[in-house]
This record gives sequence, C-alpha cells and structure tokens, in this order.
Amino acid sequence: MSSQFFILRSPSTSEYEIKKSRFIGVAMPCDSEQSALKQLRQLAAQHASANHLAFAWRIRVPEGFITERFFDAGEPSGTAGRPILAPLQGEELINSVVAVVRYFGGIKLGTGGLTRAYGNAAKLAIDAAEKLPWVEMAQLKLQIDYSQLQMLEYQLKQIHGRIVDQQFTDTVTVLIELPAKHLAAIREQFS
Repeated sequence: MSSQFFILRSPSTSEYEIKKSRFIGVAMPCDSEQSALKQLRQLAAQHASANHLAFAWRIRVPEGFITERFFDAGEPSGTAGRPILAPLQGEELINSVVAVVRYFGGIKLGTGGLTRAYGNAAKLAIDAAEKLPWVEMAQLKLQIDYSQLQMLEYQLKQIHGRIVDQQFTDTVTVLIELPAKHLAAIREQFS
C-alpha cells in the first residue's frame, strides 16, 4: 500500500447549528472496535438527552486491513453514518471514530439537509484535530547480553520504539515494539 494513513493525536470537537438543530461532531483516536464502542458509550452518557448519536469508524486491524463501520442512529438510511464516514476516508484517517450528536430543533431538514449537516459536523471535528502520519509498528523478541541493553534502549529511543517486556536470567530477553521499517536493522544488530 503506497498511500499514507493518518491518525488523530487527540480528541477534537466541533459544533454546528442548522434550522435550530444542534450537531456536535467529536473525532476520537481509537485502536480497536472495543475502544471505539467504549468512547461512544461515554459520549452517549454525556449527551443522554440528545435525539441521535450517529457515528463511523475506520480501524486498521492487526492483519493489516481496514474495517469500516457506520451507524445512522435512527435517521433515514444513508443520511448520517455514511456522510460521517466520507471525510474519514477522504483524509485517509485510520484508528479513528467520529460521532455526531444531534439535538433536534423542531424543523425537519430533509434527507439532503441531514446528509450535509452530518457530513459537515464530522468534517469540522476532523479539521479541528491534529493529525499525525501513521507508522506501522512491529514487535520483536530478542535475547541479548546485559552489556547490549543500554545500546538497545538508546537505539529504540532514536527510532521511537520501546521495550514492552524484559526478563533477566543469564541473558536479557526483551520484547520490543518499534516502527516496522527498522525491524530488519535492529534484528541484525542485536542477533
């Protein structure tokens, strides 16, 4: 895959009003469907009196493909979830969930109006977020001498990797996480 994916650095919110209906867009980073659902439940609790909470997510699963899901939350089919998903796809965002909370203002917007309102609220929330290039991470288990540990820690710091676990016996067994592109070089240097 040659296209560059992006992730959200932190959650962001935007608000948008049309014909007295209030649309609150919330873009949040997540690394799994479970974490997306947990954040959506928290948002639903914060906006318990809202009329609708529609959402979409794009999550890269460990097998390497991207799962997408969207939900219209009782709005006419295709008027909420899909327009929220569109800017996620357009911005090449992954590991992100975008929700739009709607407080109904008493005036019907029609399907075109709903589609535009949900899409705009999602886009505004995404535009307000700081995006970072996504880096594929990999894990590697190494068995090294005590004398190599400090050098490994230094190398990992340089490439934004980290030690996940370490066990000390007559040698050190470390489980490290690092950007996948550095995997071969680190394996070669410490084997």
